[in-house]
Amino acid sequence: MNSTPWRAPLLWRGAQTLARAVVGLVGRLEVTGDVPDALRHGPLVLAANHISPFDPVVLAAACRVRRVAPRIMATGGLFRAPVIGALMRRAGHIRVDRGTAAVHRSLEVAAQAVAGGSVVLVYPEGRIGLDPGMWPERGKTGAARLAFTAGAAVVPVAQWGSHEVMPYRAPKGMLRAVARAVVRRPAIRVHFGAPVPLDDLRPDYPGAARQATDRIIDAITDDLVLLRPDEPDRPRHVDPGRPVDGSRAHRRRT
Repeated sequence: MNSTPWRAPLLWRGAQTLARAVVGLVGRLEVTGDVPDALRHGPLVLAANHISPFDPVVLAAACRVRRVAPRIMATGGLFRAPVIGALMRRAGHIRVDRGTAAVHRSLEVAAQAVAGGSVVLVYPEGRIGLDPGMWPERGKTGAARLAFTAGAAVVPVAQWGSHEVMPYRAPKGMLRAVARAVVRRPAIRVHFGAPVPLDDLRPDYPGAARQATDRIIDAITDDLVLLRPDEPDRPRHVDPGRPVDGSRAHRRRT
């Protein structure tokens, strides 16, 4: 492992502070749980559910509250955007070109980053979830394989409320939704859970990555239950532009 852990550039820490201010304008951020001190500066994988285009801002803010500066695995479209792309690269984030052969290279870069002492934030679902109840979908195995390759712990991060700030089809409808959020100030909750136990799994065994992925999604789901106690089945806030797809429903362990 690299003896000199990666340190977040001042640019990224400043962006996290700005994210905290932005979230404060549109809602009430409530952060519970924490990252163990021994893992706060890596190597660590943060695995979060994905419910809205506003999630990166919320998670950046929540991580700032908990004094964690993760490198985010983000869609390649952000890196191609003017200005934002340059800022993403300078901040040390990791480009993911989904649906291409380059996605494997992204996992290699992320594994090197984690092994080098970084905290990397991933969305195991691989997309904004389309489950009818907005519960975490069946995850892809990238996060588990990343943890196995880098020998890193995985901390689940459950979040709820960002879907009330920014719609699924943003920028379409975004101004109206954000204006409504400024007035209503919905609760935006983020919970950092306990590290997911994976030590008993053998990475070289067939099915180990799938088993680890299911444990990660289970942990996120269990923590999400605590954040939406009055919405146990379906969400109160309905985004008419958000499609529904139950084909990737995750079956929680019993």
